[in-house]
Amino acid sequence: MRGITRRWVINTFGVIIVVLFVLVVAFAVIVQSFYYNDVFQILNGRSTELVNIFNSSADFTETARDYVENFPDKEYMELMVINSQGQVIITSTGFAPDNQQKMPDYELALNAPNRFGNWHGSLNSGENVMAITRVIADSKNVPSGAIRYVVSLEEADRKIFIAILVMCLVGLVVLFFIFVSSTYFLRSIVRPVREISDTAKRIAQGDFNARINKFYDDEIGDLCDTINYMAGELGTADKMKNDFISSISHELRTPLTAIKGWAETMQFDGCRDRQTVEKGIAIIVKETERLNGIVEEVLDFSRIQQDRMVLIMDKLDILAELDESVYMLKERANTENKHLVYEEPDILPVVLGDRNRLRQVFINIIDNALKYSDTGGVVTIRAEQTENMVVITIADNGCGIPAKDLPKVKQKFYKANQTVRGSGIGLAVADEIVRLHKGTLDIDSTEGIGTTVTIRIPVIEEETEISSES
Repeated sequence: MRGITRRWVINTFGVIIVVLFVLVVAFAVIVQSFYYNDVFQILNGRSTELVNIFNSSADFTETARDYVENFPDKEYMELMVINSQGQVIITSTGFAPDNQQKMPDYELALNAPNRFGNWHGSLNSGENVMAITRVIADSKNVPSGAIRYVVSLEEADRKIFIAILVMCLVGLVVLFFIFVSSTYFLRSIVRPVREISDTAKRIAQGDFNARINKFYDDEIGDLCDTINYMAGELGTADKMKNDFISSISHELRTPLTAIKGWAETMQFDGCRDRQTVEKGIAIIVKETERLNGIVEEVLDFSRIQQDRMVLIMDKLDILAELDESVYMLKERANTENKHLVYEEPDILPVVLGDRNRLRQVFINIIDNALKYSDTGGVVTIRAEQTENMVVITIADNGCGIPAKDLPKVKQKFYKANQTVRGSGIGLAVADEIVRLHKGTLDIDSTEGIGTTVTIRIPVIEEETEISSES
């Protein structure tokens, strides 16, 4: 036995055995006391009748002889008549008394105020007996003799032994049923725990399809459900990670291929054609910037995961950063035959933020809107103030996001549409940047209709501005 079973046997079953042992001992003491007290009451009842039989004027020896001869319970107990010198002169058995046998009850009766003594113990023969003695005194309160009653306790001991034996058998039956029921209960715990352990090892080794059979609808069952859910989530995360690696590899390979291709072209043919060189250099610079953006995005994600992203906060005109972001992507929208509609407000309040990070968020969201819009699609950008928040809305009429994917699009590595380029971490980075600005980034989408992203950034309150200036 090991583990839970061993601890249960030592702690629980051991305690049960000790408790049952104490109960059996207590029961034995109570039963013995009951039977012995019953014998004592019978003897004491017999001895009280001596007061009426013996009187001060009667001859003690003759009266005692008549009492012994007419005693009705001679078959059940032995009577002894003891003279004033302490010698047994008459017995109900008719045999000569054993003068070597000590009589502690007689000694007690002589010295007791009530002239009564009792004792139980073993005779010289080894027989267990109970004896009581009542001393008879004359009119001057001088002992004339004593009557001693002796009863064998063998029958009482036999009944006590049977009662204790029955109690022990009951205890063993109780122990047996406790052991059987507890063994079944322990197996109902140990077996699922062992399966949980084995399945957890398989999951730790990368087998995310491993599942635990749910045996019971209790805490163990809840644990099985939790581990199965964990395995499913780990499997999903592992798939997302693999998709991310595949996606990021593709994202890196595309600009690298363009750079390598144009570098080779310029190496062999471009030196003779200035136009080719200029075009090649422009493409190499553009793809290099694209590579740099991908690397920065991955580095930002790593900083977020390690809580090391630091923002350089300052009061800024958020409208200027939004204008520049729209301007940067305007040409691309025209090239892809998509319409970028910017509904620019006259003015927006000042916010506290990191201009580069906020511009990164705007570019990322607008870039996504263009990527998921078909040719001829429209991306609408609006900005306004609502109470103490600057609200920027970027909406497109593209393919939209399925309802099952919508809650997960801001998770790391998650891509609802695997056919569109992207690493799957851009939205996660953007959401974290907005959160660090104490704002919110919400996404509302309907498949086949389009997607709306709403960014809320708190404005600088007057009290905060005054305190910062002072």
